[in-house]
Amino acid sequence: LLTGLYPHQTGVGHMTADKGVEGYRGELSEQCLTLAEVLKPAGYRAYAVGKWHVARNTEPDGPKHDWPRQRGFDRFYGTITGAGSYFDPGTLTRDDTPISPFTDPEYQPAQFYYTDAITDHATRFLAEHQRDHAGQPFFMYVAYTAAHWPLHAKEQDIEKYRGKYDGGYEPVRRARFEKLKQLGLIDANWPLSPMWGEWDAVKNKAWESRCMEVYAAMIDCMDQGVGRIVAELEKSGQLDNTLLLFLQDNGGSAETYGRREEMTRPEQPTLPPIAPDALRQDIWPKQNRRGIPALKGPNIMPGPEDTFIAYGQAWANVSNTPFREYKAWAHEGGIATPLIAHWPRRIRGRGELRHQPGHLIDIMATCVDVAAARYPDEVNGRQIKPLEGRSLAPVFDNKPIAREALYWEHQGNRAVRMGRWKLVAKGSAGDWELYDMEKDRTEMNNLAAAQPGRLQQLAASWEDHARRINILPWIWKPPYARMAGPAAAERSVPESVGDAGAAKTRPDPQPAGKK
Repeated sequence: LLTGLYPHQTGVGHMTADKGVEGYRGELSEQCLTLAEVLKPAGYRAYAVGKWHVARNTEPDGPKHDWPRQRGFDRFYGTITGAGSYFDPGTLTRDDTPISPFTDPEYQPAQFYYTDAITDHATRFLAEHQRDHAGQPFFMYVAYTAAHWPLHAKEQDIEKYRGKYDGGYEPVRRARFEKLKQLGLIDANWPLSPMWGEWDAVKNKAWESRCMEVYAAMIDCMDQGVGRIVAELEKSGQLDNTLLLFLQDNGGSAETYGRREEMTRPEQPTLPPIAPDALRQDIWPKQNRRGIPALKGPNIMPGPEDTFIAYGQAWANVSNTPFREYKAWAHEGGIATPLIAHWPRRIRGRGELRHQPGHLIDIMATCVDVAAARYPDEVNGRQIKPLEGRSLAPVFDNKPIAREALYWEHQGNRAVRMGRWKLVAKGSAGDWELYDMEKDRTEMNNLAAAQPGRLQQLAASWEDHARRINILPWIWKPPYARMAGPAAAERSVPESVGDAGAAKTRPDPQPAGKK
């Protein structure tokens, strides 16, 4: 997303821990450039707001060579890590200075909520740019964390969705499926993949409904924020001349953090308090600053700042309608999200749909293209890896993009797409599945046995790609190679044991022709 390269080419092949091999060093390498580093020589000022999550060091006193300001951005407000509390986020930073939301001298809202803080600083940076640098073009990277776990939202936003999900998973999923077809976003002939979870089997339906109410509220707040950013651009007269790209970087998450514990809310704090000015680092906070432990499980309604709960596999299945699987998998439920592009001065087909596949690696090439910037092959004697992505600008005019293939890998889950054909597998030891994306984008008819020649061709292409960009040799060892789920890289238990972070998968469609 930031570099126009595949993750392993940048050194961030899996999160931000150093695995000791080139593709998995846990931080941006010197052989890649960020969007800010490429656009600044073309005269742009660059701003980043929200999550960063491509730095190995997050400590206040540690090295900052891979923090936003050192990778080309003029201003930064956000978190160096990728997730955490919305009411008291760890690694909160302004420019290069770690801060506490409760003692920040520059920003003291009546109630701190991270999504609002991201919006407030995005609009502030836009206003300051118009005041102080109106003669320069700008690039802004706004990386909301919503609706990543934990389920934290403001009560007034939750109230809008009260009771909306009381009917359970299937009615919501079916309604979304029909609306997607009605809007032309999906082919009416694609079958709906199987539902995961049975509402009748849910013991605490009020709690389960509340999980989705809070999730919806988190997205609602982000949507309000996007509207405020658009309004700020309109106020400055820059809206028509600004390319807005809105997307999500993965499908809904089936992780089940905080859903299985049996906790009750204590009447008094049970842990030592944390001072208001203390700098927090935790993604999974064990307590709030008053000393209340992070409350989890179906006895605790999600939403408040002292809770830590995820919305779970069944609601993620609803979010990913009509596709199979989830975030972390390379099936469509994990990798397929829409991209919305808005640029009145350049895009003539307003409200029109384009159905060409694109990839996060295309964002850099698109920005370089429309900004008339130059992507260099060398900077200060350092060789820079060539761009992997393609500009999406031709798609604005409904023209095709020429490319051979697109590739994915995360935690051993892997895929390649060439034209209409997609090869995908779960885990580094999983069998390949083959699908025709034009007829079967919901991946219900596995053609692996019926077309072994095509399977071998695509598999060989993926292997060549994986060796070229340092996916291979594998860092995933059993049981990780078999688990393939969202928590596979974090846990050391066999799949049969299960854990609070792992998700189960349904049986795969059998290959056509297999008996």
